[in-house]
Amino acid sequence: MKFVSYNVQYGIGRDGRYDLERIIGEVEGADVIAFQEVTRGFNRNDFADMVAGFEQLLPDYFSAFHAPVDLYLDSTKVDGGRVNRRFQFGNLILSRHPILSIRGILLPRSLTYDRLNLQRGALECVIALPSGPVRFYSLHLDHMSPDERIVQISALRHWLTATPQEGTAVTGAVEFGTVDSPAPEDYIALGDFNLQPGSPEYQALFGHRDVFYGRSLRRGWPVDAMDYLERYTNESHSWLDEGGERMMLDYALVSPTLVPRLRDARVDETAQGSDHLPLWVELA
Repeated sequence: MKFVSYNVQYGIGRDGRYDLERIIGEVEGADVIAFQEVTRGFNRNDFADMVAGFEQLLPDYFSAFHAPVDLYLDSTKVDGGRVNRRFQFGNLILSRHPILSIRGILLPRSLTYDRLNLQRGALECVIALPSGPVRFYSLHLDHMSPDERIVQISALRHWLTATPQEGTAVTGAVEFGTVDSPAPEDYIALGDFNLQPGSPEYQALFGHRDVFYGRSLRRGWPVDAMDYLERYTNESHSWLDEGGERMMLDYALVSPTLVPRLRDARVDETAQGSDHLPLWVELA
């Protein structure tokens, strides 16, 4: 099974061109896709509806979208009815396999006075893979403040660990004449974490490395797939700018229960569809 995470920067590539078909070509073959910075009604891409665009390009995939940022722009009257236009900024999941439940999780944030601070979130889908249900997340952490990211990581680790006991989108659904969604222990969380290996935020997310044993597999602590498979080099990066600066900002997290199934993790450095690069992880 192949999973990929891609911060698609409103659909605008390194050449400044908006091109969803190029992005889809760069994630071809993925069983489940986690996109970040997917927008509707954004002036930087001519107010495109990226959700509809991706769904049209992958009509056989199941789709889920969550917009932590959702702002009113304007409205018009059409055929006697009101049509509202909104700016939405969020995370999208596309899956070859059925999505059993969907939940949008808002991460903590603080009010700022001099820098942009977007509401951040994690989109949770329980997906019915052939091997069994798994929780799958597309998420995006704060870009501005290490302090904010630390708080968001604490909240994220709670969701990742506690959900099997607390449930997903609904419990006691028999009252509505349906069944509860599974809340499996297994999870995969992909996204733009806006932090670098070795940073305090990285340690808060994955734990400190013991001098003798490294990072042991423990409940409550996600596993960095790239690190576990020893794929990092001094040149590893998932983001680059026009000036040549490069940083590793995107990560593939798996639950300790899925580690025996890890087969590969890599960054596609050939991609051109965004300022970020696709991050792939493969499970047996």
